[in-house]
Amino acid sequence: MPKLDMIGLVVEDIPTSLRFYRRLGLDVPEPDAGEPYVETTLPGGIRLSWNAAAMIKEIAGESWTPPTGQRMGLAFLCDTPAQVDELHSDLVASGYRSEREPWNAFWGQRYAQVVDPDGMVVDLFAPLSQSPQ
Repeated sequence: MPKLDMIGLVVEDIPTSLRFYRRLGLDVPEPDAGEPYVETTLPGGIRLSWNAAAMIKEIAGESWTPPTGQRMGLAFLCDTPAQVDELHSDLVASGYRSEREPWNAFWGQRYAQVVDPDGMVVDLFAPLSQSPQ
């Protein structure tokens, strides 16, 4: 039976994308200058890779076009609801765009959304049950 081993992100500029994801706590090695690929292994063993759009086009051929719209989602679990707010504020203050300000979602989580350098919406969340009542 196959098992999920890697999630690959197609990005325009790897160093720019890595700066964003490092702010979310991912430990990603610094790629060599101009390197079209970098990966890290996440807790649990799944790899996450950044793939330069130019490399993907070279592999797939001239018929490849970048996807449009939200094709997948990444969600980052925060320790507390307050951390959702703090991380959202930090990212926005650093120049990243907010897709949605933090809110208490009806499904019992503190939730916020920010946009990565390639336009992908990234979720930040924490269970509300961890907040002081």
